[in-house]
Amino acid sequence: MPIFSFCFTASLYLTNKPMGSSFGRLFRVTTYGESHGEALGCVIENCPAGLTLTEADIQPDMDRRRPGQSRITTPRDEADRVKILSGTFEGKTIGAPISMAVFNENAREKDYSDIKDIFRPSHADYTYHARYGHRAWRGGGRSSARATIGIVAAGAVAKKILREKAGVEIVAYVSQIKDLKFTGDVDLGKITALREVIEANPVRTPDAVLAEKMTRLIQDTRQAGDSLGGIVECAAVGVPAGWGDPVFDRLDALIAHAMLAIPATKGIEIGSGFNAVSMTGKEHNDIFEMQNGKVTTRTNHSGGIQGGISNGMPITFRTAFKPTATISHEQPSVNERGENVMLKVKGRHDPCVLPRAVPIVEAMLALVLVDQFLIAKTAQYDSL
Repeated sequence: MPIFSFCFTASLYLTNKPMGSSFGRLFRVTTYGESHGEALGCVIENCPAGLTLTEADIQPDMDRRRPGQSRITTPRDEADRVKILSGTFEGKTIGAPISMAVFNENAREKDYSDIKDIFRPSHADYTYHARYGHRAWRGGGRSSARATIGIVAAGAVAKKILREKAGVEIVAYVSQIKDLKFTGDVDLGKITALREVIEANPVRTPDAVLAEKMTRLIQDTRQAGDSLGGIVECAAVGVPAGWGDPVFDRLDALIAHAMLAIPATKGIEIGSGFNAVSMTGKEHNDIFEMQNGKVTTRTNHSGGIQGGISNGMPITFRTAFKPTATISHEQPSVNERGENVMLKVKGRHDPCVLPRAVPIVEAMLALVLVDQFLIAKTAQYDSL
């Protein structure tokens, strides 16, 4: 190939590279759809055949993620009923790609038509415009948190595989909103009971009294036209030792990648996280010991991962979410013509994304872990 032709082809690829809409090595998930488009969903490749799977397995997590579910979420009213389009027959997976869709029913383009050429502060409007030159301005299009519908749908399938084939359970909850923090302990040995406590309040925090305080804070902040951020804590129990591939595919690096791919995330701490800097090595080291014929550790400052590989202890981490970027206050900004303008956003938005982020965090962790489960099974087969 002539050098000029090669350079032109490479340049064309780099400037027109498609969005990174796929995730995973074996359990490969591609999501599609925009906030106010016709539909959103996902395609899953390499899901094992023979798994019992219907919409009833997916819908509960869709209901936990959907808008309009409580008085502290966006009032946009969407049922978010998921439809499996392919990849199953007679209620079981057949090894073919699984396609799922959720059709938008309550999109309101008029909420954005007046500001379609203005870059909303702290949104992806400007960066998408700079990257692609043309963007779906209705509700943020592909950058909207509504695009996580496909993540949650695929994550529900991943969680089912992990639960039934690997004995792994995943649970997440809100541990902080602004300055209100959950300071208690959760019993990861009783996941079902813990889930019931978390799902008993609209905030999805393990403390009912704290949930009332958080709810009032969210409502007061919404009335003031502002928004809030916070932290979601997550754990995976039952992950065996040996999942993860050094050096660049470390399990903790893959989890960090997954969490930071969720809209509005700004950071992640695994295990002791930044608190490790105030500890000595003696204090931080997780001492190994045998219990019931199994290698365990007395503490879990490592968050279940050492050297990028799971050690058999619960995988624990915290993900930080920024305050919702869309607020009702008038703010200065810039439009596509390079003019300074004033902006006041209408639309329907969450004053705090944390309650609806819980199932999204669980889903992304499930996608990472189910991939590692399949990789481990493949490696085991190859070694025979």
